[in-house]
Amino acid sequence: MSTAERFTDALYGLGWSAVKKLPEPAAVRLGRTIADLAWKQRGKGVQRLEANYARVVPGATPERLAELSRAGMRSYLRYWMESFRLPAWNRERVKTGFDPKDVHHLTDGLASDRGVILALPHMANYDLAGAWVTTKLETPFTTVAERLKPETLYDRFVAYREGLGMEVLPHSGGSAFGTLARRLRDGGLVCLVADRDLSASGVEVDFFGERTRMPAGPALLAQQTGALLLPVTLWYDDSPVMRGQVHPPIEVPESGTRAEKTSVMTQALADAFATGIADHPEDWHMLQRLWLADLDPAKGPS
Repeated sequence: MSTAERFTDALYGLGWSAVKKLPEPAAVRLGRTIADLAWKQRGKGVQRLEANYARVVPGATPERLAELSRAGMRSYLRYWMESFRLPAWNRERVKTGFDPKDVHHLTDGLASDRGVILALPHMANYDLAGAWVTTKLETPFTTVAERLKPETLYDRFVAYREGLGMEVLPHSGGSAFGTLARRLRDGGLVCLVADRDLSASGVEVDFFGERTRMPAGPALLAQQTGALLLPVTLWYDDSPVMRGQVHPPIEVPESGTRAEKTSVMTQALADAFATGIADHPEDWHMLQRLWLADLDPAKGPS
């Protein structure tokens, strides 16, 4: 493990051990302070966040984009402060910490025993949403985590999410899809973050008027297993409660090849994400390149 990797692991370890012991108001203030400091530094992540917001809010002035990026960093640090503290929350705090609209799409799907796939963008705090599902709905689910460097950091994230009641599969290795399909055929729940996949297997979609790639997995799983595919978007307001929207199901087209069906369904997923992100852009934590036009490293921050 390199010195940088050891430092990163130690930093996250400190967060999980120290921040969760803070009173909630103190954690909120700390998160906001760190966010504002990072925003003032104008690092690559903040610059990329603004560049992404410029597509979400076309015509926004530089001043408006600066306001959005500051709010976006505060939202991003709220996610981290909540995540560090989630293991210390009692069941009632988890149950009252999330208030989704149209959750009947999810509960009806689970009651049908056909299996449900929840697909989410990088908005607000999907770990809190997951903890609410396992606690309030008393429904376990399976998800996939990208392997992080160093390996000890990946292990921390897996242990954290498993502690919240999730089954976590590694993204690499090739066996995740088969396991997810089995869970769905058994009537289970699968949750996937699905707004960024720049690999060769990603599906090209139009997103805020330009091309990007999103994962094929949610659409392929729905086709292969008959599971219900539900987009979910999340956001914060000025209260301690996170809000959310469970969107109507994305249906499998009646005709077309598997690739054509996957393209249509993934585009529908992108459209649902875009609706939620346009309404609450500051809660979309996309600090990396996303659109294909931005992949030329000469064009700006990563």
